[in-house]
Amino acid sequence: MNDAEPPINDLASTVPLMTLSLLDWIALIILIVGGLNWGLIGLLNLDLIGAALGNGTAASRLAQLLIGLAGLYGIAFALKLGGRRR
Repeated sequence: MNDAEPPINDLASTVPLMTLSLLDWIALIILIVGGLNWGLIGLLNLDLIGAALGNGTAASRLAQLLIGLAGLYGIAFALKLGGRRR
């Protein structure tokens, strides 16, 4: 019998850890809020952003624009993460 310990499957030793910047966190939070809002629209026909900021107002349009920009940033971020594995 071999009494040697099996190698530890440590993901951190094979994939470099990445810290998130402030912009990454902001985009992530905006994406979560936007995703939850879309979920509520689909489930209950309830637009919380529109209800909170007014439907069609400049503030709600700005919030929707920020969610869209966060989505684009999320695509770029995902591509950057995918490129790190190679």
